Amino acid sequence: MLTNSKVIDVDVHNQLKSFRDLLPYLAEPWKTLIASNGIGIPDRGYPSPVGVLRKDCRPPGGGPAASDPNFLVQDLIEPYNIEFAILTGHLDGVSVMHDPDHAAAVASAYNDYLVAEWLPKHSSFRGCMVIATQDPVLAVREIDRMAEHPEIVSIIIGSAQRALLGQRQFHPIYEAAERHGLPIAIHPGGEGSGITSPPTASGYPTRYMEYHTILSQNYMAHLTSLVCEGVFEKFPNLKFVCLEGGIAWLPHLMWRLDKNYKGLRSSVPWLKRMPSEYIRSNCMFSTQPIEEPNNPKDLLAIFDMVDAENILMFSSDYPHWDNDDPTEILRRLNPEARQKIFYENAKKLYRL
Repeated sequence: MLTNSKVIDVDVHNQLKSFRDLLPYLAEPWKTLIASNGIGIPDRGYPSPVGVLRKDCRPPGGGPAASDPNFLVQDLIEPYNIEFAILTGHLDGVSVMHDPDHAAAVASAYNDYLVAEWLPKHSSFRGCMVIATQDPVLAVREIDRMAEHPEIVSIIIGSAQRALLGQRQFHPIYEAAERHGLPIAIHPGGEGSGITSPPTASGYPTRYMEYHTILSQNYMAHLTSLVCEGVFEKFPNLKFVCLEGGIAWLPHLMWRLDKNYKGLRSSVPWLKRMPSEYIRSNCMFSTQPIEEPNNPKDLLAIFDMVDAENILMFSSDYPHWDNDDPTEILRRLNPEARQKIFYENAKKLYRL
């Protein structure tokens, strides 16, 4: 089915055909180590019973879903009139690796691979550079190295971290991102590895369905930390993008933050505005996985509560099992709101 208007998709998961794709971009000793043992990113620990990648997205020539740029164009870009696809990869879990040098080497190799093997293949492709947050000095070095590439439009990190993202050890990363005008995207990655904090406030869930349902807890914790630690006051032009975390939880978080700020503002004296105002001005969210209540009017009410038409962007999450078709979601939106969410907000954020 063709769409009548252009779309920008902010979360397209291009894949490696094999970890060996990174070998030409690795220096020693990492090249030999990875050739022998694989990349070494711990598994998230929650295998999906249906598989994370759609089997019908496998390219005819073989390889994993979304591992062939030409077939991705044929399967996603052309049928849905996607003007730009933000390639988010699948290596955001590097931040759960034990060795910060190993993690930084993998991130750097992937970024060089992305620039060489994907971005030149189609005019719609734009890239997210991956960084490993274990060592902020190395992360900043990678940002400075990659930021001037004209088709790198964002930085991506996993939501599984060893600390909440507002804390000060991450601030050099934010300074570099703001300096280069690049948004930072948070994406689920590594939550079940057993290396970072659990993905819930009460521990590790048992099964994939639990994990998949409560991913938003991570986003709530990081977003609260970013606001309360004053990240957006210190870096007023920094933008954070919450990918694949939903949005229905956002009204409650904004209300609760504002309510508590009225009584506890002495604990965060650096904040000069209501917490919800920082979220509205500095944070963006993706549609997938959009919550779908039985009564569609309930979702529209949530959208009104958070001014969704100005902070939400379309994402397909291709080629994941639950990815969304731009012709099938959010049909009840008025044309102006739909144009903003499916096109204009991303065009402005990524300066496309």
